[in-house]
Amino acid sequence: MNTAVAQKVQVPDIAAQVTYAMRIMGVSPIPRNYELFYEAYIGSNPKLTRELAALGSKASQEELDEIGAQYFGHHHGATAIDGVHTRIAGELEGLLRLLKQEQTSLESYNKLLDETFVRISGKSATSVDIIKSVIGVLTEATGDTISQGKEMVQNVAQKSIEMDIVRKELDEYKRIANTDSLTQLSNRRAFDDKLSAIYNSTLSRNVTALILADIDHFKKINDTYGHPVGDKILASVGSLIRANVRKDILVARTGGEEFAMIVEGNTEEEAMAIAERIRIALEHTPFKNSKTGVNYGPITISLGFCMASWAEGPGELYSKADIALYCAKNGGRNRTMPFEDGMKKDFTKSWLIYRK
Repeated sequence: MNTAVAQKVQVPDIAAQVTYAMRIMGVSPIPRNYELFYEAYIGSNPKLTRELAALGSKASQEELDEIGAQYFGHHHGATAIDGVHTRIAGELEGLLRLLKQEQTSLESYNKLLDETFVRISGKSATSVDIIKSVIGVLTEATGDTISQGKEMVQNVAQKSIEMDIVRKELDEYKRIANTDSLTQLSNRRAFDDKLSAIYNSTLSRNVTALILADIDHFKKINDTYGHPVGDKILASVGSLIRANVRKDILVARTGGEEFAMIVEGNTEEEAMAIAERIRIALEHTPFKNSKTGVNYGPITISLGFCMASWAEGPGELYSKADIALYCAKNGGRNRTMPFEDGMKKDFTKSWLIYRK
């Protein structure tokens, strides 16, 4: 990496453009809506883009969720999370109600102890009958308190079990909401969260890399063999990438035929080695239909990467890795390129939603 001051690269702010499109259509800026508009922007699914554009400037949340459920199965999970949150709130309210009841019971018992102490301490409290009466009252009150305490313990234990079940459901919904349904890798939502977290610590930036990968000539594959075959190839490529990196590396499908890896704890040379291992493994993997004998290969991939220390924030890091990927594509494909100062990218892609 050139240590000279990096030349400013003019790239469009994708997040700003997506947010602008949502704003002019009056769409609520929630994660599942952002994912829909992002997918439309990058053009990975022209049908999705057309359907969003057809909604015009008065898209309802129900219409957006209907499209989301059609193209992204995890959107149902995002809606379900809201329901789980409501259940958790209900369970907590019940638990607090139980604790309040126990507090009231203990306050009454303490009040009784104070009154008993006064009676015993009084000058008139010399009679054995009075003392016996006080002991009887205390015994009964203590027994009631112990009984209520046992019931309280049972109720709290039951609430804990119920809340643990709800917590596990919520964890599962979160997993679904952060998983790409086709490849079972992390999706764009999970990737964005992880990417943003990189810059929470200055210590890890020098040993963290963002690797972007894109299947070469994928449109030709879809046009020649159809989208069902293309989907199978996408899933196979995703599995191959996952199998060739450590478990702690986040691997995500970020849109269409593009994948991303956030590699922590590695130098620039090691990040290059990881990317090359993936590229070579895919290059030597046959893609053949065992039933028909049709050979879909060779399937190759281009990769670009950027170290987190070469960028000021997540947006710049993604842009630079994307530029490196573009240069790998433009340089002949089936290769890995690190970002270097002076690299540029021509942005000619337009978005249907912005057309009038």
